Amino acid sequence: MSVERNAPADFAGRLRGRERLVGYWIACDNPVGTERIAGVGYDYIGVDGQHGVVHQPGWQSAMLAVDAMGRSAGVIRVPSVDPIAIGAALDAGARAVIVPMVETASEAAIAARACRHWPAGTRSLGGPVRAELRLGSVPGELDEAVACIAMIETAAAMENLAAICATPGLDAVYVGPADLSVALGARYFGDPSAQAELERALKEVTAAAAAAGIACGIHCLDGTTAAQRLTEGFTFATVSSDITHLREAAATHLAAALGTDPDRERR
Repeated sequence: MSVERNAPADFAGRLRGRERLVGYWIACDNPVGTERIAGVGYDYIGVDGQHGVVHQPGWQSAMLAVDAMGRSAGVIRVPSVDPIAIGAALDAGARAVIVPMVETASEAAIAARACRHWPAGTRSLGGPVRAELRLGSVPGELDEAVACIAMIETAAAMENLAAICATPGLDAVYVGPADLSVALGARYFGDPSAQAELERALKEVTAAAAAAGIACGIHCLDGTTAAQRLTEGFTFATVSSDITHLREAAATHLAAALGTDPDRERR
């Protein structure tokens, strides 16, 4: 059953307004599957251009698939703090970029400026590309229609957290819990010995974002965890991924057919 949400065009403003938003993660280069998921009712669909298999040539197809349903905002995680990659993602029609491994305020500033045109930034006016089709061609209006999100996932980022959150033009921070866990001493994501330290760090991130008046998000393994995090100071949360759910669904149905334990099939 689908759930009615607000229009994709409102996404950047709702994010900046610290409204509660729920998204979904796409790791597979599968526009048909992405289009189907984009019709469910998530506020945004995050496409992984860093760790997934959706590399830059596939970004535009992914954004077309999301836009086709007219229900979710397309978001792209770019590979790095690279203004060229950020500009390409925005030109492909992304309504926000997620920038990984941001460790300092200066890196956050590079990312934020790459999302804005002169005089606030360094983004080049794209002309007749998908961004113009969806968002227009007036630089100031384009700047208002997109958002810049910096990932907090390293020890250095935690040390520079307040300065990163205070970066002009940065709209949100986003926790990558797997990398942050490892940075805090975990041997693997979910290591119980590092869980308390991770929870302390998450409280620091939400507090710093709130103090700076920006949005704060986190990636979650499931909807139940997302619901919990949204009560703990996070303003947006991403649920799992297509590749994870594809395998889980296949394992569950195989186990049902064989009369076996689905958890065993997933291992």
